[in-house]
Amino acid sequence: MNLLLRSLWHYRGFVLGSVKREFQARYVDSLLGASWAVLNPLAMIVVYTVIFSQLMQSRLPGVANVFGYSIFLCAGVLIWGLFSEIVSRSAQVFIEHGDLIKKLSFPRICLPAIVLAGALLNFSIIFGLFSVFLVLSGNFPGWSYFSLVPILLLVIGFAAGLGLTLGVLNVFFRDVGQALGVALQFWFWFTPIVYPLSVLPDWARKWVLMNPMTALVGACQDILVSGRMPDAAALMVPALIALALCVLALWLVRRRAGEMVDEL
Repeated sequence: MNLLLRSLWHYRGFVLGSVKREFQARYVDSLLGASWAVLNPLAMIVVYTVIFSQLMQSRLPGVANVFGYSIFLCAGVLIWGLFSEIVSRSAQVFIEHGDLIKKLSFPRICLPAIVLAGALLNFSIIFGLFSVFLVLSGNFPGWSYFSLVPILLLVIGFAAGLGLTLGVLNVFFRDVGQALGVALQFWFWFTPIVYPLSVLPDWARKWVLMNPMTALVGACQDILVSGRMPDAAALMVPALIALALCVLALWLVRRRAGEMVDEL
């Protein structure tokens, strides 16, 4: 682990420079430039708030707040967006940078680090805007807001471990990348993001509770909607899964680094 951290620190310029270039390239030909990084998430928050809280007058069971369902939905969508971006981009990262891997000698872990840093930058912008909305609308949860930090770390660890594992496998079995998009679509609806867990029948709730993302997304929603602190016991299983996936991913990268060059 110390060797890994030293490698990332030594190549920090390469990682940060790549993140900057990716961010700039996304808006290079647009008239408003990087302003779209703010306008797109802002539009999403406004649409969800106006449509669900005002037009449809959707209400979250057990929550009297008029913005309750909008906050519930935004929280779930944002957390899922962070998770899915890290997983989907990590699964393709070695294939997308195959020419770079063949031409240059650098720690392979730098590539998923670039993906992770880029996803965190995008998430920070949109979640920052969402937090401003919570403050302006009088729905900021207070000190419990900061308990989001360990949950987000678990989401990032889970996504990074899973994505990097799939990224190595995808080099040797290209069907992995093709199947991932379909799997993520099913996984989204298998996670209580647009619906609360309480509305499910007992038989369905048992299956949904086996999903590690249920506990992680639900904990964030509870904090942002009700200001309720997360249940540490409910987060133990996702934490263990995240740790196991990270260990497996790092082992695969080190073990198969040479073989990946031949396959790319």
